[in-house]
Amino acid sequence: MRAVVQRVSRASVTVDGDVVGAIDKPGLLVLLGVTHSDEAALADKLAAKIWGLRILDGEQSCSDVGAPLLVVSQFTLYADTRKGRRPSWSEAAPGEVAEPLVSHFCEALRKLGAHVETGSFGAHMDVSLVNDGPVTLVLDA
Repeated sequence: MRAVVQRVSRASVTVDGDVVGAIDKPGLLVLLGVTHSDEAALADKLAAKIWGLRILDGEQSCSDVGAPLLVVSQFTLYADTRKGRRPSWSEAAPGEVAEPLVSHFCEALRKLGAHVETGSFGAHMDVSLVNDGPVTLVLDA
């Protein structure tokens, strides 16, 4: 799994003009990519890592202050751009593998006590955010 984690003041996801997920206070936007070898235990580990990351104001974590998270599935995090100008998506897991793992990741966060909003898996999404800092981390699990 690969995650791009951004500290945000607010963020939202819109599909066909409808807001499907939003956080309106400081928290984290998590863009989450899944590859073929990923499994539930890895999703649990990454969820715990992100929940405890001390990247909010005052070196606090979401777990310290109950900050919300907006999780958006993004297969393009596994793009291979080494050859030519057209990315290859072969490292990204297919939807039937990725969707249950993204859901498991969100449920793992909720079990830790997180308030989690999500995008819409497989849809064309418009993601809006106000990056706070800016703070952006790339995590490979």
